[in-house]
Amino acid sequence: MAEKEQLDRAVRDFIWNMVEIHSQFEEIHKSWAQLLGITEPQWLILMAIDEVDDGRGVSGIAVAKKLRIHPAFVTNQTKKLEMMEFLVRAPSPDDARFVQMSLTQKARAEIDKLSIKRQALNSTVFDGLDEASVHYLNQRLASIAKNSRLASQKLNIGIL
Repeated sequence: MAEKEQLDRAVRDFIWNMVEIHSQFEEIHKSWAQLLGITEPQWLILMAIDEVDDGRGVSGIAVAKKLRIHPAFVTNQTKKLEMMEFLVRAPSPDDARFVQMSLTQKARAEIDKLSIKRQALNSTVFDGLDEASVHYLNQRLASIAKNSRLASQKLNIGIL
């Protein structure tokens, strides 16, 4: 097989592996969400807030950017999560037109309850990989993510 064909085969295999991984993680997120009585997108919003919040709250735009979803969807879902007492929405101290969101103690307690199961799950998913390997993998995936965003932009404007 020619070198170009081998690379094409390897890229196709990589893409299908990513499709499989994405599908499995979707199922995992659905399971975590069900344990809290929320939807998978709501679970991801809570996880994004937890990840991005530096103690001052998080804007809906920051959450939307982290999850690569529309800000209006974040607004709609965070209002529901607020009614369920999983997060607090408050006007930004810098600009009252914007809302800052933070997880409530209830949300943190529920997430903490799942932490042992989440650690066990991570051990299963990353079995056979040490910290250095995971770090290396993350660096390569970040590069592929960046390049795929560029490729998508080129495709959208007709360059490719």
